Amino acid sequence: MPENTAEVTAAEIARLAGVGRAAVSNWRRRHPDFPKPVGGTETSPSFALPEVEEWLRAQGKLAEVPLRERVWQQLSGHPAGAVAGLLEAGCVLLVVRDRPTDWRAPAAVSDQRMATLLRPLLHEVLGARFGAGHPLALTAPGPEAMPLARGVAALAAELGARNAFEFLLGRHLDTSPRQYTPTPPGPAELMAQLAGPAARTVLDPACGTGTLLRAVRSRPQAPATLYAQDSSPELAALSALRLALHGDAEVVAAGADSLRSDAFPGLTADAVLCHPPFNERNWGHEELAYDPRWEYGFPARTESELAWVQHALARLREGGTAVLLMPPAVAARRSGRRIRADLLRRGALRAVAALPAGAAPPYGIPLHLWVLRKPAPHLPPPAGLLLVDTAPLAESGAGRERAAWPAVHSAVLDAWETYDRTGGTEEVPGISRVVPVLELLDDDVDLTPARHLPPPAGGAGPAALTAVRDRLDETLTLAARLTPPPAAPATADGDPARLPLTTIGELARASALVLRTGTGSGTGSAPVLTEQDVYAGTGPSGTLADTADEPVLTEPGDVVVPVIGGATTARVIGPATAGAALGRNLQLLRPDPAALDPWFLAGFLRGTANQRQASSYVSTATRLDVRRLQLPRLPLAEQRRYGDRFRALAAFEDALRLAGRLGEQLVQGLYDGLTDGTVTPE
Repeated sequence: MPENTAEVTAAEIARLAGVGRAAVSNWRRRHPDFPKPVGGTETSPSFALPEVEEWLRAQGKLAEVPLRERVWQQLSGHPAGAVAGLLEAGCVLLVVRDRPTDWRAPAAVSDQRMATLLRPLLHEVLGARFGAGHPLALTAPGPEAMPLARGVAALAAELGARNAFEFLLGRHLDTSPRQYTPTPPGPAELMAQLAGPAARTVLDPACGTGTLLRAVRSRPQAPATLYAQDSSPELAALSALRLALHGDAEVVAAGADSLRSDAFPGLTADAVLCHPPFNERNWGHEELAYDPRWEYGFPARTESELAWVQHALARLREGGTAVLLMPPAVAARRSGRRIRADLLRRGALRAVAALPAGAAPPYGIPLHLWVLRKPAPHLPPPAGLLLVDTAPLAESGAGRERAAWPAVHSAVLDAWETYDRTGGTEEVPGISRVVPVLELLDDDVDLTPARHLPPPAGGAGPAALTAVRDRLDETLTLAARLTPPPAAPATADGDPARLPLTTIGELARASALVLRTGTGSGTGSAPVLTEQDVYAGTGPSGTLADTADEPVLTEPGDVVVPVIGGATTARVIGPATAGAALGRNLQLLRPDPAALDPWFLAGFLRGTANQRQASSYVSTATRLDVRRLQLPRLPLAEQRRYGDRFRALAAFEDALRLAGRLGEQLVQGLYDGLTDGTVTPE
């Protein structure tokens, strides 16, 4: 076996074969010819990918490993780690994209000869894009890296070079969620638009994987030069490759801490976008005490975010715009009030917009967007600060994907564009208004939007509360009518009925149903059905993450099951939800209507005992192995009899859920009306 053969774990074998990890353990025990471990540890062994493929194919458990899976396995098994594999893959993809004709010669020879021919080609292409002395331009992969190079080139032929890199990077981020704090596509796009369409030079001093600069690069009027810096040299290099694969803008990237070791001290950019690290105590407070960037005051040790704000302003030209994603505490902490006051007095801070909780990590708090403008001496500072609070636009109890993002995006951008053009904007009660600077310059200088944007009085007044009450009455009446009749025993002696059983896995192998796994990503504009939507019984509320993958779209009669969390639920897709993309942590079961009734299927999947025997623990969460769920073997007519009862139970559950929401709305509305004087106790 070659030394550079990719290795896979038992979990990855299960993914290739579409089974649970327990099945792989059973294969190892029951089949003497199952491949022997070639690495890893005793408790977590790894196996040679070619041997695993051959065995699975011989057993009829695998027709062919998809190209993208094969390449990912090669990359994730890189001897120096997945990040090193990503960097090598990105370099090769840039050569394939920029010099497709020159790539053919190295690709047609042995690995040893290919490495020899590829090195000067890489140096030439990467040197032209990043400079001859850039670490990427010195890339010199050996023969052991050539199988990965061939694989990514084949993937580029299938997906395109840019999409191939996005797929591999996305897969790496998914497998290492605790190592990175990515900016989601929605906030990144909003920040890019707030920066304005005319920016020709854009800097991100904490670039991470380059999401913010990629959002700027995707605009119709793209910038000419992108500057990226990150304290991790590997992330800076990944950003450089990602941005280079997205277009022809000049990319200048550096791996160093922007506060301690600024790589662009003389830069005057048109725009700065930044999602800085939050709550950093070791940001350089002692050694940077006399730094000239602290034009608005020396930040306290606990105010690292205000150091990033002033760094961004220092790298702007006069009139340039900076947009930063900030934790909400920065708007109110007493230790930062003097700097906030000076930012207001001098007109540097122009807007603070509160996003709903769940818009970006950390998902439990409502982050803020700060929009700043480098003051120009010949222009007077604005008289007011634009404050926007988008929390009312998100549904109550929303998870991170429940934010009504199109409404949030429009509310912030529309208010900013009007304010930027005219210096003011029409007040939207509870959502946005321009607050005079003098009104904010008190002892606290608290810039939290919600504290200056009181909600509309009384939940829209007595008439609206009466309408909610009437609707609640109707819903309670419906729930009473749908209340199930008294339960009857299945047998005369009260013992449970014993029915012959089968599993979802067996039904899938018999083509009685099709299993699909949701990703919440892909191309297109379909709304995403999230796991929160399934639990709450609401419509699709998420948005697609932009990748090269094709999203899994729902159809009427599909059954959707959350696989993380341990709660027992299953949802039958109706006409109103059909066409939505399937979100992450959801499994779709598409039954053959000639073999299975969808309501019968969904009802039995919700059985508590069924869920318990098919569940296992992954770290601190419970994961459901849908293939292990059981169904009774019944004729289609009998299935429909069960299905009718399950459908009635689902309608009753929906009525109770709606009554609960209306009851909460009525109670809170009455509290608000009584306390703000719009409703009397009588």
